[in-house]
Amino acid sequence: MERAENERLRRVARQLDQGNTSLCLENLLIMQENDRLRRKAQQLDQENKALLAELKQREQGTSASASTNLKQPK
Repeated sequence: MERAENERLRRVARQLDQGNTSLCLENLLIMQENDRLRRKAQQLDQENKALLAELKQREQGTSASASTNLKQPK
């Protein structure tokens, strides 16, 4: 009886070990994907800031030339 119980406990321990290994692998893959997405988000944020700065610069250039044109006598 005790031998059967020990064998059952070993089987359960092996299953738990396999499940734990599987979860650890899944967690590693999730962390790698998270890192990749974080880097991509940072890249997109930098691109967004650069485009926004360019847009503001163009708007300032357009505003300056428009006000210069209004001040010139015709």
